[in-house]
Amino acid sequence: MKKWRCLSLETISRFKIPESVNIVSFLGEYDSNLKAIKKYFDVGVTLMDSELWIKGEEEKVRHVNGVLEKMVKIVLKEGSVDIRDLLNTKERTSSKIEGVGVFSKTKGQQKYIDAMKENDIVFSIGPAGTGKTYLAVAMAVEQLRSGQIQRIVLTRPAVEAGEKLGFLPGDMIEKVDPYLRPLYDALFDMMSPERFNYYREKGIIEVAPLAYMRGRTLNNAFMILDEAQNTTHGQLKMFLTRMGFGSKVVVTGDITQIDLENKSDSGLLEVQKILKDIKGVAFVYLEEEDVVRNPIVKRIIKAYESFEENSK
Repeated sequence: MKKWRCLSLETISRFKIPESVNIVSFLGEYDSNLKAIKKYFDVGVTLMDSELWIKGEEEKVRHVNGVLEKMVKIVLKEGSVDIRDLLNTKERTSSKIEGVGVFSKTKGQQKYIDAMKENDIVFSIGPAGTGKTYLAVAMAVEQLRSGQIQRIVLTRPAVEAGEKLGFLPGDMIEKVDPYLRPLYDALFDMMSPERFNYYREKGIIEVAPLAYMRGRTLNNAFMILDEAQNTTHGQLKMFLTRMGFGSKVVVTGDITQIDLENKSDSGLLEVQKILKDIKGVAFVYLEEEDVVRNPIVKRIIKAYESFEENSK
C-alpha cells in the first residue's frame, strides 16, 4: 500500500494486488467482492491495472485496506475468498456503526448495536472484552458526527478497589483520571487527540466521574455510564434521571466484577428488575462467546466461572 494523500475531506489510498494473486478469484465473480466492499463501507473503489484506488473517509479507507490485506492471504492459501465471511454479512449477521466504520463481530454485539439504534436507554451487561464500552463510544461518536446529538458525556464511578483516592497524587481530577482512562482509550480510537482536545475544550465531549453528574439535566446528549456494577441504587437512579430531551443513554457493566463492599448494593443488579418492562429501555446480555480480545480471555473467564461455581 502506498502513502496516503488527502483530497479535500476524503482520503485516497492505492492498494497493489500482488502478482501471485489470481485477480479474478480476488475480485470475485462479476466483481462481487469489490461491489460488496463498496456497499458495506460506503467507499469508492476503482480497479486500475493491478491496483485498487480506494476513496472515502479516512477511517473507512483504513478498514477497507485491512480487509483487502486479509483477502490476499486467504486467496493465496485457499485459492478464492468470499467477502461475506470477512464482513460477517451472511444471513445479515452483522450490524454496523456507519460514521466510524465499526461493525459487530458477534451476534451478541449485533443485538447491542441494533438496541442502541432503536431505544432511548440501553443496558449492556457482560464480561470484559465483549465491546460494551467500545461500541457505546463508537455509537456516540457516530451520532455526534451525524448531528443526531450535540454532545457526548462519559462517566464512571470512582470506586476504590484496593487503593484509597486520598493517597493518590494530584488534585481531585488527577486522582480520578486513571478510572476514566478506558473511556479515553476508546475515544482515541475514533478520533485524533487534537480533535478530542478541541471537542473537550468546547464542552462537546465531557469525561468526568459520576459524582459530577448530580444536579444536571443533559439535553441532546449521548450519555454513557461505564462500570455501572459499581454504582449504588441512588447513584444509578441519579444518572438515569439526568437524561433530558433528545438524549440517549447507554449503561455498561459486568455483574461478576462488583467492587462495592456489599455486592448486593449494586444498582445494576437491581435495575434489571425495576426497568425490565419500561418502553424504550433495552437490556442486552453479552456472553463469553462475544469476547473479541485475545482468545485466552475467553478461557480465563470460563475458568473463573467454573471456580466460582464450585466454591459456592
